[in-house]
Amino acid sequence: MSKLTPAERSALRAEAHALNPVVLIGESGLTTSVIKEIEHSLDAHGLIKIRVFGDDREERVAIYETICQKLDAAPVQHIGKLLVIYRPKKEAEKARSETRGKGMREVTIVKPSPSGTKRPTVTKVMVKGNERVTQGGSIKRAKPRQTSKKKSSLGR
Repeated sequence: MSKLTPAERSALRAEAHALNPVVLIGESGLTTSVIKEIEHSLDAHGLIKIRVFGDDREERVAIYETICQKLDAAPVQHIGKLLVIYRPKKEAEKARSETRGKGMREVTIVKPSPSGTKRPTVTKVMVKGNERVTQGGSIKRAKPRQTSKKKSSLGR
């Protein structure tokens, strides 16, 4: 089980206030499939709420401790039938292929009014990676960069 400082725990409690329970533990208790689902939720979200159905408080505390121990998670809060658990998300590095260019991006185009007395027109446009916005506000496709024949024959 990882430990949290009181300040970290307080910040996580505040963050968890708006969350809804992502895992529900029923009368069958803490099964391997429930533990696997909790682990997937922790990997995806980091901070999760779990609702435990059942009236036995000692059983809920035992479930809470078992989850934190098996999944190396930090206990944040236990109020009634709600358990709040935190584990830092695992950073998955995505390898970006070199053949891909930039993706779509949103660009805001502001054009002044022709008379100059009215408000300028503001439009938001999605632009592809190989396009650019000219000073006049129109979208043009970027031309491919010229390459030297001499350098390409040398293999550079």
